[in-house]
Amino acid sequence: MDRETILESLQQYLKGNIEKHRMNIEILLERAVGVAEHPNVIETIEGELAIMADYDDKLIILENYFNGE
Repeated sequence: MDRETILESLQQYLKGNIEKHRMNIEILLERAVGVAEHPNVIETIEGELAIMADYDDKLIILENYFNGE
């Protein structure tokens, strides 16, 4: 694998995980009443946001420090 392939794979991986957790939040927002296993929806959403922030930070670092070198 060359550098560009690895960087592209990492970007896709990070973006995919961000989207996965964004969709989890969307589902919670749309179906908050029917999700019995998540009694504290706000806390659950906050956890999903924290995970998204972690992946987003990694994506920003990857793009700022490793693309274009």
